[in-house]
Amino acid sequence: MENNELNSLNKRVALHTLGCRLNMSETGSIAQGFKDRGYEIVEFGESADVVFINTCTVTDAADSTCRNLIRKAHHSSPEGKIVVAGCYAQMEPERIANMQGVDLVLGNSEKYKVFDYLKDESDNLVHVDKSWEFFGAATTTADSHTRAFLKIQDGCNYVCSFCIIPFARGRSRAISIKDAVTEAQKLIANGFKEIVLTGVNIGEYEQASGEKLHDLVGALLAIEGLERFRLSSVEPNTITDELIAVLKSSDKVQDHFHIPMQSGDDEILKNMRRRYSVADYKKVINKLISAFPNAGIGADMIVGFPGETKEQFENTYHLAKELPITHFHVFPYSKRKNTTAAKLESHIHHSVKKDRVRTLLMFGDAKLNLFTEDQIGKKSRVLFERRNKQGLFEGYSSNYVRVQVQSDIELSNQIHEVYISRIENGKLFGEILN
Repeated sequence: MENNELNSLNKRVALHTLGCRLNMSETGSIAQGFKDRGYEIVEFGESADVVFINTCTVTDAADSTCRNLIRKAHHSSPEGKIVVAGCYAQMEPERIANMQGVDLVLGNSEKYKVFDYLKDESDNLVHVDKSWEFFGAATTTADSHTRAFLKIQDGCNYVCSFCIIPFARGRSRAISIKDAVTEAQKLIANGFKEIVLTGVNIGEYEQASGEKLHDLVGALLAIEGLERFRLSSVEPNTITDELIAVLKSSDKVQDHFHIPMQSGDDEILKNMRRRYSVADYKKVINKLISAFPNAGIGADMIVGFPGETKEQFENTYHLAKELPITHFHVFPYSKRKNTTAAKLESHIHHSVKKDRVRTLLMFGDAKLNLFTEDQIGKKSRVLFERRNKQGLFEGYSSNYVRVQVQSDIELSNQIHEVYISRIENGKLFGEILN
């Protein structure tokens, strides 16, 4: 597309992303498209000529948040064009189109054609189909992120009984290793020091591309100039010994992993149609800890799945307690239309789900605090992001713990070795060594 496609002189665009890192990478590419066309990117909530909202539909709460953001966008930019795109737009286009102020509703494939639709003066507000092409995406300099999210895969061939995402994003498809390396080289040339691979189910990379995930990872780790590398969420049944070996072979790989658990009970896992058992999950986590002893490990957990008994919930609690999981991501089961789980009986009352979420989150906070305290006296290379309101620079350690330091010089997007010296109110403080 040519940069002069839109008459965008002095125009402003505000963008907002809900949901996963995959959405972040896609919004990044779209933000760059606006920037290339002369738009000034402003904060969401400021008056803008175009407001672009990239939505999520993984839960009822996500849908509700999307609707609230649309109302906020109309309030802040009553004369602006409001574009609602992504997963919620894919699933509920007519409902969104009927909301006050909405000018365009774009599905997951159509959102990349937003510039064409903005030029189109027709009355057709809704553009949603299921062509399910693969559109590459990555964080760009139009974003404020320090880490770059590189999309390598989209869609999902799993049919977990609770999940609506295969309906919203289609079948699994992926980028080639050659194209992924090219995109990663562009990110590094643009000044990014850390790349995070994203997708709906990146463990399906081989099935979708015909090439092996560990070969892709190896090719990316070999790129000159790449300093830090992470994987986003990876299904436990797709983590192979070959992948762990490639990750362990490079000091560019950060010791932080996100491995969805969902439940610690075999019967619930079976009813969820997950592709692993509790024993399988334990085995994978223990292999990762053996290879990366100081790793931070995040895990998704769903509580209140239909029929979940008190004992089955306690099995999840005890598995989370037994394993070295440090970052808990806990969600109450959310009934999603057209999914198998929505048709099950014995749905759990909202108050019970709320109590179970609270119990796990409180325990997760305690485990994260212990893990954070355990970093005191250690050294870690920290990628600094920005100066906070207290005047301290903040960044993340290799194992994904936030660290703050005092510095008179600019540290944004710089990596420094830090000695972690103390903790105050759950926050780590350190001193730069180099």
